[in-house]
Amino acid sequence: MLTLEEFDKVDMRVGTIIKVKLNKRARVPAYGLTIDLGEELGIKTSSAQITDLYKPEDLIDQQVIVVTNFAPIRIADVKSEVRVLGADTEKGCVLLKPQQKIQNGSKIF
Repeated sequence: MLTLEEFDKVDMRVGTIIKVKLNKRARVPAYGLTIDLGEELGIKTSSAQITDLYKPEDLIDQQVIVVTNFAPIRIADVKSEVRVLGADTEKGCVLLKPQQKIQNGSKIF
């Protein structure tokens, strides 16, 4: 089990998806997302396996929750700088997002 101190090290923030493209070379269908995390963190990219439930045009301007302090990894054509959070369901990944529009970069605790 994680301690509260360990959990507090995970930096989760709110960001807005500003660009979506198909990550064509990914082994599992995925989108390359460009996410605005506000003034402090700026613009970041991520690869997300969310093609089952989301179309690119539906993702633009959607706010999502991301983890910002994992080491970046390359997933096919996308440098994944942040990890977009979602729930695994029988139909696919459902993105976690705020119930109300809030400032990009807002910290989740």
